Order: sequence, then C-alpha cells, then structure tokens
Amino acid sequence: MKKITLGTSNVEAGEIALGCMRMDKLSKTEAAKVIENALEVGVDLFDHADIYGKGMSEEVFADALEFVSASRDQLILQTKCGIRNGFFDFSKEHIIDSVEGSLRRLKTDYIDILLLHRPDALMEPEEVAEAFTKLKKSGKVQYFGVSNQNPMQIERLKKYLDQDLIINQLQLSLMHTPMIDAGFNVNMANAPAIVRDSNILDYSQLHQMTVQAWSPFQYGMIEGVFIGNEQYPEVNVKLTEIAEKKGVSESAIAIAWILRHPARMQPVVGSMNPDRLKEIAKASNVKLTREEWYELYRAAGNKLP
Repeated sequence: MKKITLGTSNVEAGEIALGCMRMDKLSKTEAAKVIENALEVGVDLFDHADIYGKGMSEEVFADALEFVSASRDQLILQTKCGIRNGFFDFSKEHIIDSVEGSLRRLKTDYIDILLLHRPDALMEPEEVAEAFTKLKKSGKVQYFGVSNQNPMQIERLKKYLDQDLIINQLQLSLMHTPMIDAGFNVNMANAPAIVRDSNILDYSQLHQMTVQAWSPFQYGMIEGVFIGNEQYPEVNVKLTEIAEKKGVSESAIAIAWILRHPARMQPVVGSMNPDRLKEIAKASNVKLTREEWYELYRAAGNKLP
C-alpha cells in the first residue's frame, strides 16, 4: 500500500486507515485476525475513540495484540476524546483523564495521535493548550489533531497551541460530498450547493492538515451503506462498470474515488471482515482518470454547472 505523510509531522502511514469503532463486538482472536490482516495489506493506522464501545473497543484491541506478531512501533495508534454522555467536553481535566483512560485500555505508554472528537461550544482554547502541552511533555501523546471542525474553530485553537494540528477527521463519501459540492457553485444565483463548512477542504490543503475521511461507504448522515443499495442504482451501475474494468471490488472503487483527490486524504474504513479489508486495500493501486472521477460524481446525483 502507498504511504502518506500525516500533516506536518514525520509520521508515514498507509493511505487507508482502519476504524476500530466496532471492534468491541469481536473476540480477542477475531480482533487479532483483523489487525494481522490490516498490517499485511499495509493498513497501520488504527483509529479509536474513548467512547467506542464505552471503551471496550480499545480494550479488545489491546488484548488482541497479544496474539499479533507486531511491535508497538509498527502500529500508529490514534484515539479521540471530548464526547461525553449528552455533552461535549474540551476541559483540560477531561482531555487528560480521557488520555489516561485510553492508555490503560490500549496497554501502551503513548498515543501517536490524539484528536478532539466533536466541536465543544464551551471550549476554552487556553485549557486545551495546557492539556496538549502537558501530554506532549510527558511523552503520552506524540501528535494532535481535530475532528469535524471548520477553519475558524481550528484557527481559534491554533492561536494558543505550541503544537501543529496534523489531522482533521471529516465525513466524506461518494454519496456525502458537501465539502466538494460548493466548490463547483461559485458566484451562482440559486446555486444547488452552498458553502457550509468555510471551505474546510481548501483550508486543510493550504495548512497541510491531512483530512481523514470517515464513513466512506455511507450516504447522508450515516444513514446506511450505498454500495449495493437499490435506492442508488445509477451510482452502483457506474461503480460496477469501473470495478470490472479495474479488476477490483466496488468498495475499492469508492475508496479510490476519495484517494484520487489531490488533498491526499486518508479514508478511515470500519470493516471488521479481513477478506473485505483486503479487497478495499486494493484501492491503493487504482488510479482513476479525471473522467472516471467525474462520472462517479455525476452518477451519485450531482450536477455540474
């Protein structure tokens, strides 16, 4: 699998990451097979969050590593914090407590990357900065990033930070493209799409933040999988047509569509099926033409000006 450099860091990772949200549903041996298979195909960044399975996903992952022939430095462990029961919390105390909990559950001395999970309207950036500095100096977190944040939220936070924010994790799939749509509809009356995220994709490229695309097979706001879904015949016909031409699965083409973008995004796939992950990983070796990329975009129901 091809590698990408994450943001302004010196961390090189496979260009596809594995989201471990559903790992709490697996046994230790099942999870070990998923991890081993991921590493075999070049997927080495494992995305967690303190809320996944109420912490169980991190625990199962750590227990599974006892059956995996990989050293800690072969793994890039990323976790997220900030979502609590019914509210968001970017307080210094919660960030530090969350990291300590993740370290215990993951049975590791350090987290490679920590992301703030969802924007906290009550964020006091000075507190976040204090938490990040303490975690960095102690060696408990190597790098930092955010998730689901717009440019001004990021700029407000960066004003107080000593560390770069190397990642922004954002929802993107072939059937969920708001951060791409508005770019086609500039200075138009009655435009079919408007800017809702303050040009986060352009901002990320300008500031060398890696966009991690979450839910790359979902439509709407995580309403379901679009591949093979009879509600979306046109996009599925086009996916199958290109998949057969390239000799890969429709899922691989859906990921290749994201990888084709010059932002060098890193899709985060959540499959706990080793065989399916092998098929998805083949996307790294598929280069869609410009025409194929636009054919898929239009087949997803989008119209160009």
